[in-house]
Amino acid sequence: MSSNALQWLSLVVIIWLQSVNGTNTNFPAYSPELKELLSMSQVELNNLAFASDAGKLFGFFSGIAALYLPLWLVLLIGSTLGLVGYGLQYLFITHQISSLSYAHIFLLTVLAGNSICWINTVCYVVIIQNFPSDRQVSVGLTTSYQGLSAKIYTVLVDALFFSPDKRAKSYLLLNSMLPLLVCVMAAPFVRDFNVGTSKNMEVGFMFMFFVTTATGIYAVISSLGSLPSWLPPLGNAICILVLLLAPLVIPMAEKIREVLLNGEIMKVSVDKNASDNQVERIESGMEEVDDDHRRGNDQVSVKEDIGAMSMLKRVDFWLYFFVYFSGATLGLVYLNNLGQIAESRGFSGTSSLVSLSSSFGFFGRLLPSFLDYFLQRRRYLISRPACIAASMAPMAGAFFLLLNSTNISLYISTAIIGVCTGAITSISVSTTTELFGTKNFSVNHNIVVANIPIGSFIFGYSAALNYHREDDGGGKCMGLQCYRNTFIVWGSLCLFGTFLALVLYARLRKFYSHK
Repeated sequence: MSSNALQWLSLVVIIWLQSVNGTNTNFPAYSPELKELLSMSQVELNNLAFASDAGKLFGFFSGIAALYLPLWLVLLIGSTLGLVGYGLQYLFITHQISSLSYAHIFLLTVLAGNSICWINTVCYVVIIQNFPSDRQVSVGLTTSYQGLSAKIYTVLVDALFFSPDKRAKSYLLLNSMLPLLVCVMAAPFVRDFNVGTSKNMEVGFMFMFFVTTATGIYAVISSLGSLPSWLPPLGNAICILVLLLAPLVIPMAEKIREVLLNGEIMKVSVDKNASDNQVERIESGMEEVDDDHRRGNDQVSVKEDIGAMSMLKRVDFWLYFFVYFSGATLGLVYLNNLGQIAESRGFSGTSSLVSLSSSFGFFGRLLPSFLDYFLQRRRYLISRPACIAASMAPMAGAFFLLLNSTNISLYISTAIIGVCTGAITSISVSTTTELFGTKNFSVNHNIVVANIPIGSFIFGYSAALNYHREDDGGGKCMGLQCYRNTFIVWGSLCLFGTFLALVLYARLRKFYSHK
């Protein structure tokens, strides 16, 4: 297979990996049932949500491993950690093992959460290596599919498992097995194919945008219950599978193009003059590709290329850290608690709400890629901190909107928070690269996202305490007052984070104006 075909195939494989790697995002869909099965309090349940995020505290191990180990091995280590973390929990709640305490469940959830870091690290490194001049576009496209993970798992549970009272078991089984199967399939393709910028990149990305947008629209429509009644859950799952396979058209087209081009070269090689001209055209085309590659790499500018210790001494890092802390992290905490928030408001369609947040998170992660792709080709430069600030402002409004008790407010707020959280998550990958370089990216970015477990504990624990303070004495709280104070605090903190993002934007204006 040609190098260009392998380049595109690596992107398709990363899409599949990201599609199944958001195993922590489906926690809200089964957390109420898990709470009942294990007879946990709200605080204990919140601690499990924190444990899933706490795995990111040890994400730097995956970054170090990516520097010294083959990427396929890093990938398999990550999927094995997930198999152990979720698999033992599945065996426990199906009563096949009976010796696990709450502390064991907590540690297994940490292990499962850490597995996500290993797979994410491989995905980011492969994309940055294979698409150096289209980094933001490629990262945005691939990470958008992780935003769709909760939707994909929900569709599979609905299609494959028919008992509504066994959803927690179904999710845990899929969480343990599906990433492992996909990682084993993807392992041969997670490497640097050492290719430049193909002249057909634009066509490929336009097709990818079309497929990705179609996938997101279908996900949103199906989440809102707007599918025809004659389409069964299995049919819904098949539609999702077809949309996930659709990107394979690009590497297949590249391979067909290569075969046709080789056939033409063989045909004209009979005539020496024609052959000479053909060789000249090929060499000329190769020079054009090299020029394109050099021009593309010139666009990949960084403020400085530094290691973790130097990064921790930079004011820009700490501003960026707390912006992420009060933006994407806060959004993730809300989504982690979505099951309990919906239940406290008397809303019964938690699975559809989780699917909705996942679908809009998908579009949020994709949106920066659209902007980056089309604006850069018109010579417009994008300030990442400005984009983050623009994403955080509406999210603050969404938290305040949740003070309204109607279901439509819950839907709208969840959609906005999903979009904005996804956008910030996608933008942050390029922000880390541009501010601190590509050489130590795998370690640096894992340090940045280490704020997720910190925020998960602080925000989640305080929300659980407020919930417990308002409960009816039986461990369950019903009514708007359960999370009222929490939403006010979260909305105010998000506004403050927007201000910090604007400060970071002001500090980096000179860098982005010259980039």
